[in-house]
Amino acid sequence: MARIDAHQHFWIFDPVRDSWINDDMSVIQRDFLPGDLEPILQANGIDGCVAVQADQSEEQNDFLLELAEYNGFIKGIVGWVDLRADNIEQRLEYYSVFSKMKGFRHVLQGETDRALMLNPAFMNGIGKLQKHSFTYDILIFPDQLQYVSEFVAAFPDQKFVIDHIAKPNIKDKKIDDWAADMKNVAKHENLYCKISGMVTEADWKKHKPADFIPYMDVVFEAFGADRVMFGSDWPVCQVAASYTEMKSIVEQYTIALSAAEQAKFWGDNAVKFYNL
Repeated sequence: MARIDAHQHFWIFDPVRDSWINDDMSVIQRDFLPGDLEPILQANGIDGCVAVQADQSEEQNDFLLELAEYNGFIKGIVGWVDLRADNIEQRLEYYSVFSKMKGFRHVLQGETDRALMLNPAFMNGIGKLQKHSFTYDILIFPDQLQYVSEFVAAFPDQKFVIDHIAKPNIKDKKIDDWAADMKNVAKHENLYCKISGMVTEADWKKHKPADFIPYMDVVFEAFGADRVMFGSDWPVCQVAASYTEMKSIVEQYTIALSAAEQAKFWGDNAVKFYNL
């Protein structure tokens, strides 16, 4: 069984480009590269990872592809392309040559148009992914879950995954609306969910494992053992917890699962979803 971290990032810190990393997050205002992550993965019994874009540029794709070329533990990359571009077909053709380029994502959570995923030009780009076996990571806040059913239903053969359980407000224990929406979108069999990014949505200083249980209950019940996967969101998780602390929160929860279900969650589902 391969154990896979299905969601982490690398960057050479640029205060202008990476302005989202504000002074509250000073702990991650620096470079994070494969040499930083590899010993952490080894210490935590993780065999490989999926590196996800942290900047919406094709330069970032080049950067991640180069890192993956020289670091075998990077099993896949989720990059960025302008899905609304007229030349989207050509860009996807270009990236289909790279075996470690597995899919793409757009920072939908930051868009003024909260329903951008339903924009005809955006959907045109999404409609071209499956031809090249590319996946799509959905990065949103809970207010955007209302658009996800229509979005994923339009492309029943396209593989989608929700990043960071759609970032519910764990800090203030807000759960009801988010839970109802998650149960609704999970009806679509082509949609998966990453159990990731939770600690950053909690109280950074005072969270405890019990805070996350109701949210994991919702996700595991809604998506089932075949459509959930582990992601660390390293190094962003470090604003609230170390890699090991964050992983142990999830480990304590998943210990109740059967051995087969644990194998799926900790690696097999990621391997299948991203074709690692």
